[in-house]
Amino acid sequence: QVQLVESGGGLVQAGGSLRLSCVATGRTFRWYGMGWFRQAPGKEREFVAAITWSGSNTYYKDSVKGRFTIARDNAKNTVYLQMKNLKTEETAVNYCKIGQLATSNSDTPLDYWGQGTQVTVSS
Repeated sequence: QVQLVESGGGLVQAGGSLRLSCVATGRTFRWYGMGWFRQAPGKEREFVAAITWSGSNTYYKDSVKGRFTIARDNAKNTVYLQMKNLKTEETAVNYCKIGQLATSNSDTPLDYWGQGTQVTVSS
């Protein structure tokens, strides 16, 4: 049984910063990546950032490049998302996942999703 628990969300003003954390417990897979997704009110869930578990490759949504940084600590089975200069349109529930393709919204038996953490960016 794999469980993912996100933390670090909260309320910030536009231009502020937050760091999200996601800890995976239970069974994990060496070659699986970890990623972050977000779902804004009335919108579909979208990819934000991902990182390979056994390598150093990272992937970002174009609109967050230069502002967000994803990092991992394999010893702690933890992935982080440092978010800077947040915008009001980035108000969303942020989810982490572990899966064969960490950039994908797929929800197969080999994809595992957390419950999400709320990020609210005020004007």
